[in-house]
Amino acid sequence: MKFSINHKSPIPLHAQAEELLRKIIKEPDYANGKFLPNEVDLAKQLAISRTTLRQALNKLVYEGLLTRKKGVGTKVAGKLVSSKSNNWLSFSQEMQARGIPIRNFELHLTWAYPDEQIANFFEISTDRKILKLERLRGTEEGPFVYFISYFHPRIGLTGDEDFKRPLYEILEKDYSTIANLSKEEISAKIADKTLATKLEVAVGDPILFRKRFVYDQGERPIEFNLGYYLADGFTYTVESRRT
Repeated sequence: MKFSINHKSPIPLHAQAEELLRKIIKEPDYANGKFLPNEVDLAKQLAISRTTLRQALNKLVYEGLLTRKKGVGTKVAGKLVSSKSNNWLSFSQEMQARGIPIRNFELHLTWAYPDEQIANFFEISTDRKILKLERLRGTEEGPFVYFISYFHPRIGLTGDEDFKRPLYEILEKDYSTIANLSKEEISAKIADKTLATKLEVAVGDPILFRKRFVYDQGERPIEFNLGYYLADGFTYTVESRRT
């Protein structure tokens, strides 16, 4: 099968490549597990650089539409679970609704350069600083979750905000940015020295690791969030509804 894009179009090449990939993965062969053409061959066929093609591929990988395995190839991913809510609650609001008083043990704000994964999710370059928020949270009995959040510079956060307020309340009321869609990955992780110190566990203890990709109403990325939870002090519940 021959693929092509329009080099005379005003639409950026990476955006055209992304749209083409979205059409390709709907083809029955690819939807049923056939590997996509390798990057070198597809980039040559489209007459674009591998960097441009990789930018489009990365977008679909982080959306959960493609999976990539080094030395094997790229193919359509299986169905992923994502949560969508009309009434988003931040962690503070959710705990408050459950009658659990939350304490901030640490709260740090810095401007940091994103790594490649975060830059690809936000579709920005790695040399553009973004706001990084770190919070160690828990109850009077001690901390049970360590959050690291990165925010898209499009939002306009300055770092002077009062992040003791609920996060999504700040985004919505102060910046007219509504968190509307969350895609999450949940896995187990072994506590390293840093996490062990923060969560007051032993190095090597198991912890719950959650990676969250948050989008606005236009499904534009706004937050990249990492959460590290005490395995024996916190239960993460996922509710699914059959439609």
